[in-house]
Amino acid sequence: MNTTTPVTRSTAPPLLIPKTLKGQRALVTGANSGIGRAVAIALGEAGADVAVNYVTGDQAANDVVAAIRAQGASAEAYRADVSSEEQVATMFREVIARFGTLDILVNNAGLQRDCAFPAMTLEQWHTVLNVNLTGQFLCAREAVREFLRRGIVPDVSCAAGKIICMSSVHQEIAWAGHANYATSKGGIKLLMESLAQEMAPHRIRVNAIAPGAIRTPINTSAWNTPEAYKSLMTLVPYGRIGEPEDIARAAVWLASDLSDYVVGTTLFVDGGMTLYPGFATGG
Repeated sequence: MNTTTPVTRSTAPPLLIPKTLKGQRALVTGANSGIGRAVAIALGEAGADVAVNYVTGDQAANDVVAAIRAQGASAEAYRADVSSEEQVATMFREVIARFGTLDILVNNAGLQRDCAFPAMTLEQWHTVLNVNLTGQFLCAREAVREFLRRGIVPDVSCAAGKIICMSSVHQEIAWAGHANYATSKGGIKLLMESLAQEMAPHRIRVNAIAPGAIRTPINTSAWNTPEAYKSLMTLVPYGRIGEPEDIARAAVWLASDLSDYVVGTTLFVDGGMTLYPGFATGG
């Protein structure tokens, strides 16, 4: 067997998304690849107009915009580094000017700079925390300001706004060699919960999604050979890797009024990874 070719794709069902977000406007950060790409396209399929944020890869961002427009929704690409307060503020001004307002923020942008802890540099630490955690703070703050300014528009949604923070199973599971990444995700958990508690009286819903092993470019080495895939599956009781579309479905639901009473919750989409399958036979 050629061990350099990807394994057979998993059995994730096809996307069949009703128009639960018609008339709403969404911003997805880090939306030109992987999970962000799938979420942005799914929001468009559900009827939302979508602002596609990215920091590098113009063509990939334009491809996402084209895919959303092909479904009949409006879409524009916005290049901005979410760790920059100035760039985030500019992006939100441009998005609101273009779409009129904002109803949904998916705080997805994130990266890894993996390193054994004794060798980890301050730059590696700051880069991950600045994008993964501070970036979510900056974007959420701008979104909340717009939600509070506009308030509830009943014909659009029964909430004044929705924020979905993209976390990870590593907000719960320690990860040696990835201290900066795991710390950022643990921070996202309490940022989300604190923000949800504070904003709930204003009918702004804040929740998180915690993906497990998902087939994305950020973790290619974990699934792109049969040996790696087999090893990964020892951590996933459900027996398949997740696809970006698995996360996209969850995001559409959390952004819709179907989940209106869900506030301050992390939805784990992980095939059972957080069940600690190593203990299935008694540990």
